[in-house]
Order: sequence, then structure tokens, then C-alpha cells
Amino acid sequence: MNVSNQNSSSVVDEPTRVLIVDDSGVNRRNIAESLSLHSEIEVVGKAADGEEALQLALLLKPDIITLDLEMPRMDGFTFLRILMARQPAVVIVVSSYTQRENVFKALELGAFDFVTKPDNASSGDFPNLYQTIAEKILTLRQMRFGGVRAYAKRNASMPPGRVGEITSQGPIPFLEAKYLVAVASSTGGPNALLSIFAKLSESSVAALLVAQHMPDRFTRTFAERLDRCGPFRTAEAQDGDLIFARSAFVCPGHKCMEVVSRDAELRLRVVPPDLRETYVPNADRLLRSVALVAKHRSIGLVLNGTGDNGVAGARAVRDAGGIVIAESAETAAVSGMRSSVQAAGIATHVMSLAEIATFFATLPE
Repeated sequence: MNVSNQNSSSVVDEPTRVLIVDDSGVNRRNIAESLSLHSEIEVVGKAADGEEALQLALLLKPDIITLDLEMPRMDGFTFLRILMARQPAVVIVVSSYTQRENVFKALELGAFDFVTKPDNASSGDFPNLYQTIAEKILTLRQMRFGGVRAYAKRNASMPPGRVGEITSQGPIPFLEAKYLVAVASSTGGPNALLSIFAKLSESSVAALLVAQHMPDRFTRTFAERLDRCGPFRTAEAQDGDLIFARSAFVCPGHKCMEVVSRDAELRLRVVPPDLRETYVPNADRLLRSVALVAKHRSIGLVLNGTGDNGVAGARAVRDAGGIVIAESAETAAVSGMRSSVQAAGIATHVMSLAEIATFFATLPE
């Protein structure tokens, strides 16, 4: 089917075609059986290693590929490099918690998203894994596949980050952050953030605070990856962290993050979620706190993701005289969050990922 010519609001009648790549025959069979329960999904092929997967991908041209990274003959990384060069596709990495660093390497090579499988082969959590894969595919089914393929290709060709340029330097508390940027992102967000962080300016006067939906055991590794790919000193947030220029913090999984003003300093408050909060981390909570302390120097950035997390907070930023940026449909593969902000008339700017990075690099003091 030619999904690339359909927009996110189109009704998709034909099933989404999926290729399953995993060296475990049990996993291939179980994933296929789980997906077959949904009439909207068609499993068009199964591969046990990267070589077989590459042949089937080029022949079958599936809409989505689920990919295990550790395989014989050709591993998932080599497969991704070749696939993205020849025929960019939507790839969901299926990885264990112990492969956290590998997941983000795969995202930099062009994979779109990931799901985590239990470390214990006898775990009873595998049915949840198969259900999560199906839910991811059903979500991706509603979006612009052409946009995702272009997005994957762009990230696959992105030059390596500037590893280690500033990570040996300590914090510079006296260098005040003149702008506070609160980032809301979900599905597809890690790729977007890696792209933006790699292009940030070493002379920036901003600090970035990220509310990214991600399993809790992945947020620290993700923050370390962002730290290596650009000039901002980036870490997983801890309660009481001091915010300074060219600092960035990723909210820990299953927690919420706020900014508080304490003794003329800006610090982070990291807390468990409120039971009434639908989204965790809650981007609205982060955005509201940034609007409260930074006022006209607050910036709300809403990227990829489903749902409307960030709309109320973005409105608070706008009401405080700050700037609200919604990622444009040109690069936002999953448009729920950013389109909700735009539809509400809150966005002051609509930008592509490249334009966002340039905007942050040229903020006036």
C-alpha cells in the first residue's frame, strides 16, 4: 500500500505490512501471533538475521520493521546502516533493558522508536511486550509514513556528535541561563532530541529541560547520549539540581520535573507523579513551572508524540509572554502533541527540526 501519500487524518483501509526480525524463533512466532489478532496489521515476512531481513525488506517493502539488535551473520546495526542507505523504513527496535546504550545507537542510525523486552527469558511479561509492539504499530499506522521514512533517512545520515568536548568541565553556576526551554516529547521524540542537541551552540545562553516519555531505566542512558552529542552538559535530573546556561536535564522515568526559584537560584524539583496525572512525565507541569519563573524568557517546545500533553503548559508559557514552538508537520512524524498545540492557536512559531536548532543557536542575550 502507498501510505506515504496519505496524511495523518486519512482513513487507512489496507492493513499495515510488518516484517519481523529476530533470531529467536519463539519470539518471531509469538510476535506474529500477537499481531495477527489485529485485522489492521499484516505480517508479510519473518527473518532470523540481518542478511535475510535485508533481502526481505528490499523485496517486500514493508511499512514497519520490528528489529532485534543481537543477531548472527549480520547484526541489527549493520542492517540499519544498509537499509537506511538503500530504502529508509520505519524501524521499531525490540531490545532488553541491558542493551540501553545499543538502543540509542540504533536510533542515531535511523530507527524510529523502541520497545523493551524482559531480561528473563521465562518472564511472564512477554505477553505485555507483544501487546506493546502491536499498540506501537497501531499508533504509527495513523501517521504519515512518508514523513517517518524521510525522518529516519535524515537521522541515519546525521554526522556523529561532538563526543567529550565539554563533558570534562564542571558546572558553571555563575553563568545564568537567560532562557529556560521546556521540551515536551513522546513517540519519536528521542530521534528529534538527538538531532537538535547535536546542533546546539556552544555560546548559547539557554538551558533545556526535557520531559520525554521513556522507561525509567533508559532515561539516564539517554541523557548520557545527549551529553556526548552536543555542547550542552546533560544529565538525568535529580531533585535540587542547579540550572545554568548550556545545561540540560532529562526527567527520570516515572517521575515529574518542575523548576523552582530558591535563594535567587533556579533549581529542579523531581517528584513522583500525582495519581490524577494522565501523562508521566507531565509536560504541562514542567511548562507551567518554567512560565512561572522565567516569564517572557520562557520557551515551550512541543515535538513528536501522541495525545495533548503540553497544551495547557504551552498556554501558560504564552500567557507569561514567552515563546511556544511546535515542531512542523514536515519533520514531526507523530503529530498528536504538536498539532494539538497548533490547533489550539497557542504556537508562536512552527518550525522544522533544523529551524529549531538554528533558533536556539541565535537566541539574543
